[in-house]
Amino acid sequence: MSFEYLGLSDNVLAAVSEAGYTEPTPIQKKTIPSTLQGRDILGIAQTGTGKTASFTLPMIDILSQGRARARMPRSLILEPTRELAAQVEESFDKYGINSKLTCALLIGGTDFKGQVQKLDKGVDVLIATPGRLLDHMERGNVMLTGVELLVVDEADRMLDMGFIPDIERICKMLPKKIQSLFFSATMPPGVKKLTDSFLKDPKEFEVSAPTTTAVTIEQKLVKFRGDDSLKRKVLRHLLDENDIKNAIIFCNRKKEVKIVNKSLNVHKYSSAELHGDLHQDTRMEVLAKFKKGETQILVASDVAARGLDIPDVGHVFNFDVPNIPEDYIHRIGRTGRAGKEGKSFTLSTQYDKKYLDALLKFLKKDIPLLELPENIVKESPKKNQKVNKVKKNYQKDDVKINSEEKVSNKGKKVIVGMGDHVPDFLTR
Repeated sequence: MSFEYLGLSDNVLAAVSEAGYTEPTPIQKKTIPSTLQGRDILGIAQTGTGKTASFTLPMIDILSQGRARARMPRSLILEPTRELAAQVEESFDKYGINSKLTCALLIGGTDFKGQVQKLDKGVDVLIATPGRLLDHMERGNVMLTGVELLVVDEADRMLDMGFIPDIERICKMLPKKIQSLFFSATMPPGVKKLTDSFLKDPKEFEVSAPTTTAVTIEQKLVKFRGDDSLKRKVLRHLLDENDIKNAIIFCNRKKEVKIVNKSLNVHKYSSAELHGDLHQDTRMEVLAKFKKGETQILVASDVAARGLDIPDVGHVFNFDVPNIPEDYIHRIGRTGRAGKEGKSFTLSTQYDKKYLDALLKFLKKDIPLLELPENIVKESPKKNQKVNKVKKNYQKDDVKINSEEKVSNKGKKVIVGMGDHVPDFLTR
């Protein structure tokens, strides 16, 4: 089936063709016709299945008639992260090239006054993160009474990041008669409660089970005993042994992202870090350089795991086993996209056992093991082990010296902690 059978306008079809797409993905086939009919949608699909286009394409047609008023957007798209919000804006720019729709992006780390100026002119599509939107609402910069269409994207990620109360607050400010589209990779209880509250007789679509990984991804589990220093050595070995065009390395903590990236830079790898502590402009610049191929390796926290459209990523490395099993699906989903082949490697030491057990239980299957050469996983003596050995030698010498002193001082009263200069009156 081609896009022509989904009910989209000629202008949108021309933009899709110009972007190089010929056949819709399963989630697009199922949701676009129902969205154009005005139905509420609950779409459950894993990352990399084309969810963004499944709502941006019909929205362009739905909003083609009408006019935006100052500070009263006609549609609202909520995203959990700045990067995802910026990506949705790029999608509207790409597919809306033949339309006259206006967009505003409300995210942190960018010019606040510039955002207010766009809102004052009136926008058809408002794309925002919950926190920044509420900030503008509290200042009276935006009113939601004119919203006709709501999209909540990556709803389960919103739950993980604690945004559900904010979303509930925002939804209560919307008109009662509104079309709502909710998209999520999984359906935990918190998200189910939210959708039950705000969706009216929705059409539900699920294109794949949430524990399913793309068949185009070759997965490997790399198990060994050692510390993070050995882990970095193993990572470098895997990078050297595979034909790496580009790769994303995921760590559980921002601190670890910085350490791994610094280590790679020291060993002359072309890498950059991406995490929440970076200024928004820096984050966007890092992503842009990676997409252009100017940076070969991206070391990231899970802020980059969800939904980012980074085409042709050849390899994904889990430096840490994710502490939330579902994140494994989203991490490795950065590769093997659009039918292309990809590889993923998950590094696991004795310290990852709890998380690895939870992951394998979640996947309901084993990840194929990759054996490492013995010279790679053989640990070199640790610095503290050398120090302890020296300390033990010193302790042995101390015992020897003390015993000799006891023999030579037999019959004398010894004052502990004093040297040879002890005054005579203290020994009487």
